[in-house]
Amino acid sequence: MEFLYLHMPISGVTIFWPGLVILGFGVGIAGGFFGMGGGWMVTPGLNILGFPMAFAIGTDISHMAGKSLMATIAHSRYGNVDYRLGVVMILGTVAGFEVGAQMIMWLERIGQVDFIVRVAYLGLLALIAWVVFWDVAHKRRADREAKLMQKTHPVGSAGIQWHKALHRLRIPPMVTFPRAGIRCSLWVPVLVSFFTGWLAGMLGIGGGLIRMPALVYLVGVPTHVAVGTDLFEVVISGLYGAATYTYKGRTELVAAIVMMLGAAVGAQIGTAATKYVHGYGIRTAFGYSVVGCAVSVAMKLVAGLVPAWSKVLDRAATILILVLVAGLATAILYMFVKGVREERRMRLAVTK
Repeated sequence: MEFLYLHMPISGVTIFWPGLVILGFGVGIAGGFFGMGGGWMVTPGLNILGFPMAFAIGTDISHMAGKSLMATIAHSRYGNVDYRLGVVMILGTVAGFEVGAQMIMWLERIGQVDFIVRVAYLGLLALIAWVVFWDVAHKRRADREAKLMQKTHPVGSAGIQWHKALHRLRIPPMVTFPRAGIRCSLWVPVLVSFFTGWLAGMLGIGGGLIRMPALVYLVGVPTHVAVGTDLFEVVISGLYGAATYTYKGRTELVAAIVMMLGAAVGAQIGTAATKYVHGYGIRTAFGYSVVGCAVSVAMKLVAGLVPAWSKVLDRAATILILVLVAGLATAILYMFVKGVREERRMRLAVTK
């Protein structure tokens, strides 16, 4: 079965290449649907497949730049991208990214990069999953109460409303973002993008894992616009990240190209699916995917701490991350096909 394995010339490791294909295509669909590069799955996925953590981060960032560009173009056709907001956030993203990348180089020099990054991943995934499901539960509870009172639940009163408090900050300059439908202090998106840019450089996630929910909960951007705008930001941070990690010799270009071929196709499918699934449907699916990714990272972490279980847990983590990506891709593809069929049925009904 040697033909199933491919030697990576820069990192010097041998990789199960069908795993790269699954990651690329599956994450392309999920990334286009959730509005992020998919590094929250690809970086641990590459590490699980055998890449050293620094190479996993650099390779993922390089592959996601091209994929996200294609997804951004597709989202733009649906009017889901606020380019003005995206350009403003570039300021904080680039600065934060370089800080995170320098921290990774330092952790690699002291031999602590794998452990620290995995623990940070686990904590971040747990926090995001809690926020998303708490928000969804709050919205469902409000819907039930409105139904009991026989009232229509007002749009905007459900779920987390943290952005309203931040919008009260009147620190100049104040800016308006028409496509997102918000007006706030310029410092709100800049500081959010700095933090997510730091995460991008530190964890190799393009910032998208935290930026999409941050745009929704902290900046107040509608979910479908947050998806497209986040992908635009991923393109910028991805291109910068690819350059800085390649310069540092931590990018495996062969693996990035293999994944990009599948991701380019998958991103178009995921983007089109957002036309038929909006708001809390996207958030709920996002929450479940974060939980699955957290479990796989936890397995890998325990495997490093308990050598006797390492082989079993490493294999289980590999299977879980690949099944997670494949399962998400299948579910999103199903929602896309279902939406297309429903749209056609309605058109036929109108013409009759």
